[in-house]
Amino acid sequence: MKRNSLIICRGGGDLATGIVHRLHRAGFRVLVLETEHPAAIRRQVSFCEAVYEGKATVEGVTAQRIDSVSEMEEVFAGGCVPLFIDSKGASIAELHPDVVVDAIIAKKNLGTTKEMAPLVIGVGPGFTAGVDVDLVIESMRGHNLARILEEGSALPNTGIPGNIGGFTKERVIHAPAEGFIQNIHQIGDVVEAGTTIARIYENMDESGNFGGASVAVPATITGIIRGLIREGYHFPKGFKIADIDPREGERKNCFTISDKARSIGGSVLEAVCRHVIHEGQKSSRTQVK
Repeated sequence: MKRNSLIICRGGGDLATGIVHRLHRAGFRVLVLETEHPAAIRRQVSFCEAVYEGKATVEGVTAQRIDSVSEMEEVFAGGCVPLFIDSKGASIAELHPDVVVDAIIAKKNLGTTKEMAPLVIGVGPGFTAGVDVDLVIESMRGHNLARILEEGSALPNTGIPGNIGGFTKERVIHAPAEGFIQNIHQIGDVVEAGTTIARIYENMDESGNFGGASVAVPATITGIIRGLIREGYHFPKGFKIADIDPREGERKNCFTISDKARSIGGSVLEAVCRHVIHEGQKSSRTQVK
């Protein structure tokens, strides 16, 4: 990989942001590809918020939305991470990246293949190392979190969130109805169990005014709102919309990259560095011949 080599990360949610942040800080040029309407709940630590706001800064690193890949170099020159709306990954064939990382965390492969780049990495379940990607990074919390798999797949999704402060599924809130969300509380607020943190409305007009019948969204446990989906987002019943951390003294964690994201980011960085060294050695052997 040369100095101007390119890494493309599919996804800009909180785990993907941990990966991109670490690669960027290590000096790599990373382009983020996102969907038109990302649904991150940990919005304070997700580069995908740049889709809506134009820019998103996480721990000193700023992602900047671009409307064309031709704007990418200017953003790199400014020391930022470019983010391009391309849910299908159509730009990958045009840009010929050296590395592609699929960190969409969809629990299934949404179209990533080994042919996309010399090194293709899949994060979490849905990928098989050596088949549709070169490497898989384990995303399940536990002894093997962030392990680099050269064959096989990550553990399947259990549907049970990781244990924080003695709570698992209780700390994650799913929408009790379909509709548009109006946030009453914000990320970082301390709430009591049963407190209404948001309401879901049947309708929302172009000016952002909510209407029709509404349903309250109560806090499931007492704690800090760690994640809350963007106001005005429309979702079906059962959609994941919020996350509460029972550790009331850990408010700062709402605004910093998680241990899980840092661990996975470190493993992706290791895999990329190993690839760089391998390619460099191969190039040197070719020159000697």
